[in-house]
Formats: sequence, structure tokens, C-alpha cells
Amino acid sequence: MHKKTPVNVRGVVLVSGAHVVDDFYQGVIPALLPFLVSERHYSYAAVSGITLAATVLSSVAQPAFGVLADRRSRRWMVPAGMLLAGVGAALAGLMPTYALTWLVVALSGLGIAAFHPEAARCARQAAGNSNTAMSVFALGGNAGYALGSLVATTVLLWLGVHGTGLLILPAVVMALVLSRTLTNTLDGHAEHRATSRLPSGEDDWRAFLTLTSIVIIRSILFFGVTSFIALYFIHHFGASETVGGAALTVFLVTGAAGTLLGGWLGDRFSPIVSIRTGFALVIPALVGTLLANTTALAMVCVAITGIATYIPFSVFVLLGQNYLPNRIGTASGVTVGLAVSIGGLANPLLGRLADTTSLRTSLSVLLILPILALVISAFLRVPKPQA
Repeated sequence: MHKKTPVNVRGVVLVSGAHVVDDFYQGVIPALLPFLVSERHYSYAAVSGITLAATVLSSVAQPAFGVLADRRSRRWMVPAGMLLAGVGAALAGLMPTYALTWLVVALSGLGIAAFHPEAARCARQAAGNSNTAMSVFALGGNAGYALGSLVATTVLLWLGVHGTGLLILPAVVMALVLSRTLTNTLDGHAEHRATSRLPSGEDDWRAFLTLTSIVIIRSILFFGVTSFIALYFIHHFGASETVGGAALTVFLVTGAAGTLLGGWLGDRFSPIVSIRTGFALVIPALVGTLLANTTALAMVCVAITGIATYIPFSVFVLLGQNYLPNRIGTASGVTVGLAVSIGGLANPLLGRLADTTSLRTSLSVLLILPILALVISAFLRVPKPQA
């Protein structure tokens, strides 16, 4: 067991709130896709390319930002990254061409890359060794993603794709809050400065790379579902764009329960139990979604899929940091940033498969992923005790 340290509740709440706002802009992009299909007549492959734009630059830049955070804490990257994410997403619906749309979405992804490593380091400082507290930080991202989907869908139904300009407001407000309160909240009290709240020990790269492979698998699964579930409801069931958007929102909102459940399982049993439980539950839930013959039954299965998909995510951050205690920024950049970015790299392949066959076939292929993750999880171990 790791040495317990008290949780800085105010710090966890503040950094988790910033995570809400930052990942709000991650949720905007998949919500935008059906509107780009209907208003600009983009193909499935083209909208998959938009998802790629949101992720490829983030994936490449994430390790670099993690290394920077390891060398010296750069808390300014938390508000700055969040602002860039907001600017890019807000401009996405205003660009006149596909190329410019792709570019500003890529810039939003760069902002996401800058935010996550340093924000996760701040969250760990506040959370100590609590999986539950770190799951609250993860929940902030999940909640932001869901809110981004819900708010963007509402705005886009009202104003069309040009309504994305309104979405810059949360980033501006939260950046101002962080600039005034972040340092004092994390470091302002003597007792917080006196005790190291970050892990210590030797780095275990083999275990970390095993975990990273599972993070990537979960990421591909996550992006596959979020990019195509709304379109699946629209085209398979003949549902409206509103119902399609609701399916995506249900997946993301129920993921909040999965995030907290994963943190509880991590503290009660172990992070590895959380990982295996989530992937085992994904399999029947996704099968149910694809076999359901009514919209209502499919929506229930989507909800269970959301819970299951998020159970492992909530423990990736702390487990990865414990595997690499001397490289907290690098570990955070992979387990938080990479987890919400690299999965998008596989999306164009899924989009092409959907174009040539069907959305149902493309989603069915995703069933391979949780099985593979369960196999790889057999090689995970609980980190060695640390001081």
C-alpha cells in the first residue's frame, strides 16, 4: 500500500473544474460531426478526418509537454492550453473550407496537449494517493466532454455550424479564475508545501508500457463509439439528429458513474480490478447496442457501454504515475492526454470501413478491442510499495 496523504479538497475541485472546461472542447468535435454531414455534405471519411485533426497534433505534442512538466513545473500551461483548445473549437464552425476547419480543430488539439500533463500533475499534488480523488479529476474531463456534446448540440440545432463561436466563453472565464487562484490553492498553506504529495521510487518502464498499450486500446474504442454512435442511431433507426445527439450524450453522461465506480474499485480492491471489470462489461453492452431492435433498448445498452468504457479510465492516471514516479509529467501526458487523443488516429480507417460497408459493421469491429485489453491486462501488476 502507498503511504496515505491527506486530500487537498479545494485543489482537487479547482483542477477538476479546469478539466471540465478543457475537455468541454473535446466534446464539441464529435457533436459537430453530424451537422457537418448534413450542412456541408461531408463523407464519413471526411468527418473522421476532423476527429483526426483534433487528435494527431495532440498525440505528437503530448510527450513533449510531459517532458517539459517533468523538468520544471509550468502551471501557466493549464490556462493557456485550455484557452487554445477553446479558440480552436470555437472557430471550427466558422471556417469557410474543409482545410481551414481541419487546421483550427488541430490547434484545439494542441491546446489539449498542453493542458493535460501539467493539470494531472497539479491534480496528483492535491489528491495524494487517493484513487477516488484522482477519479474526480478524471470525472471533470468526462463531465466536460459530455457537457461539450450537450451544449454544442443545443447551440448547433439553434444556430447551425456557425454557432460554435459562442463556445469560447467557458475557456475565458475559467482562465481568469485559474490565473487568480491556482497557485495559492495548491501551495498557499505551509503544511502543503512541507510534505511531498507526489510518488517516489524507481521507474518501471515495462509495466508502464503495458499499461500504455491498454490506454491506447481503450482510446480507440472510445473514439470509435463517440464518433459514430449518433450517426448509427440516425441511419440505422431513422432517428432525428436530436435523438442521435442524445445517444452520444447518454454514453458520455453515464460514463461519469463509471469514472467514480472505477476510482472506488481502485481504492477498495486495486486499479487492475477496475481495468478488468470495465473491459469485461464493455463486451456484452456493445453487443446489446448492435443487436437491439428498438431505439429505447439500444439507448439502455449505450448507457451501460458508457459506464463500462469509463471504469478503466479513472485509474489510468494514478497507476501510470506510480509506475513512473520520477516522470510524473510524462506519465500524465500519456495516461490523460494520449488517452483522449491517440484513439482518433484509427478513426479514418473506421470511417472508410463504414463508407464501404455500414456503420454497424464498423462498430462491430470495435468488439475486438476489449477482448485484447483483457488479455494484455494479465501482464499488469500492482506497483511496488513506495515511501
